[in-house]
Amino acid sequence: VASIVASHFAPEWVLSIKETGQVWLVDYSDPNSPGIKMIEAERFLHDGGWDSTKRYFLVAANVRNKIAVIDAKEKKLVALIDTGGIKPHPGRGANWVDPEFGPVWASGHIGDSVVSVIGTDPVNHPDSAWKVVRKINALSSGNLFIKTHPNSKWVWL
Repeated sequence: VASIVASHFAPEWVLSIKETGQVWLVDYSDPNSPGIKMIEAERFLHDGGWDSTKRYFLVAANVRNKIAVIDAKEKKLVALIDTGGIKPHPGRGANWVDPEFGPVWASGHIGDSVVSVIGTDPVNHPDSAWKVVRKINALSSGNLFIKTHPNSKWVWL
């Protein structure tokens, strides 16, 4: 298991199962008989986090240079996004509101200085949803984590 987060829609854990490329939704409402929904995503899953609505789990398939998007409400894969960078590694990722594309989520990369900014609003910004809307060149040779805060004008790598 590469990452575990709690769903905001059901009594479920969302697990990225690294080498298999599956995301498991583990229903823990009955501890004696947990249910598992297995969603095929992309191999070599790693870190991931929620979009700003806490509906969509975005997880890096870092050896494949992709981000898989899981809809925790509908319990399905929504998109596989080519990040345009080498080995995405978001930690939990970072969310903010882009002035042109609306709500976005971002990941840095281990293998290069690119920060990929992905549109996350399929309702109000459908043309940019689940696409890399900006690629920002950082001043580093790569990074492991990206963070920001709603009250901050900064994004930290």
